[in-house]
Amino acid sequence: MRLLFAIALAIISLGYFIPFCIALVRDTRNLLAILLLNFFLGWTFIGWIVAAIWAITEKTDAYQPQANR
Repeated sequence: MRLLFAIALAIISLGYFIPFCIALVRDTRNLLAILLLNFFLGWTFIGWIVAAIWAITEKTDAYQPQANR
């Protein structure tokens, strides 16, 4: 029973931090802010949605266009 509880808790925790995982994979500039928003307000579901939208729409550091010379 304890193992089942631990597995369920791990799955729920992963689901809770999906916005942070998206921001981490996309290498967003506001990674810490998204993590804090997700951690403190993610339980309200509105906070979770805001963090998810922010993580998805945030411009990433991975692509930085070079100026033409």
